[in-house]
Amino acid sequence: MLFKYKALDNKGINREGEIDAQNRDMAISGLQRRDLIIISIEDESKSKSIFSMSFGGKIKTKDVVVLSRQISTLFSSQVSALKAFTMLSSNSENKLLGKKLSEISDDLQSGVSISGALAKHPDVFSDFYINMVRVGEETGKLNETFDHLANYLNRQYAITSKTKNALIYPLFVVITFFVVMSLMFVVVIPKLAVIIEDSAQEPPIFTKMIISLSGFFVQYGFLVIIFLVLLGVWLWRLSSSEKGKEYLDNLRLSIPAVGNLYKKLYLSRISDNMDTMLTSGIPIVRSIDITSDVVGSKVYKEILKKAADGVKSGLSLSSALEKHGEQIPGIMIQMIKVGEETGSLGQILKTLSEFYKREVDDAVDTLVGLIEPIMIVVLGLGVGILLVSILMPIYNMSSSIS
Repeated sequence: MLFKYKALDNKGINREGEIDAQNRDMAISGLQRRDLIIISIEDESKSKSIFSMSFGGKIKTKDVVVLSRQISTLFSSQVSALKAFTMLSSNSENKLLGKKLSEISDDLQSGVSISGALAKHPDVFSDFYINMVRVGEETGKLNETFDHLANYLNRQYAITSKTKNALIYPLFVVITFFVVMSLMFVVVIPKLAVIIEDSAQEPPIFTKMIISLSGFFVQYGFLVIIFLVLLGVWLWRLSSSEKGKEYLDNLRLSIPAVGNLYKKLYLSRISDNMDTMLTSGIPIVRSIDITSDVVGSKVYKEILKKAADGVKSGLSLSSALEKHGEQIPGIMIQMIKVGEETGSLGQILKTLSEFYKREVDDAVDTLVGLIEPIMIVVLGLGVGILLVSILMPIYNMSSSIS
């Protein structure tokens, strides 16, 4: 739960912010450990409206990338952790991130470790991120750890952004097409239909179909809108449930071309995550568990959870993944097996990550190259058939008059 507080520090300076805690008493105890005198404390999660939750501040992956790079630079310059987070909190352009960093600096001042302070903000720092920082604390290489995290997050941000952007353009064109078609059916065609019906000529069958369809949208368009709204609500509820997420993930992976793109994206993410953690000294079972939580797919999450159980029972990683040959390619399993046999699993995973990243780039370029001409042809045919069906009778009518 999120609590908003106002308090005085040991110097009498007013302090205010937010703190995450399981209940009000734990929130008060946490503030008291920071040597703060509480003036007021409120449950922020209850007071937030739907509007503020939807349109309030948001911390993006790009913000965390920049933050990680800044922390690495400050640590390399021998700046203490407390001073680094205090400086960053006061200079953050993102107000929400600034509040989070202020709370982290308060926790550091009260003696909490960096990883422990970051762990209180799971909405910003993933389990993967926190475990990497914990390893950095244990090895005394925090500056290298944050630099490594910045590079990793930057790679993931770049590859995910490219994938999303590749799908935004076709979606935009399709939505624009349906908006234009709707306006044609509701506004333009009814006016032209009056002219055609007033003439003595018998319109072609296609023209009659278009006019009938236009009449349906004019009279029952509100039903179509209600249906689309209900469909949107159903899809939203479906995507919010665990079974729904798994169903949508399976559906996404089964779509030709798009499914192959997402498959390579997840494989790249798995390889990159595990390479980063294994190289940092995190045990393989823990690495698999953390990767399953951040892979971004229910399908691959289940595969990795089962693989972790298999490794716990004594199987090698390659043997555990071999049971899921449909989603894990044979070449990946064979390369992991080679890495296990030669003791260079981390390097093999890094190679696989770079390979699948290139594969994603190529798949995105191919998908965009295929979609653009197909959509131009489909949209051109749709608009052409519509115009010919309506304008041809009018042209014939004007020809007979002349």
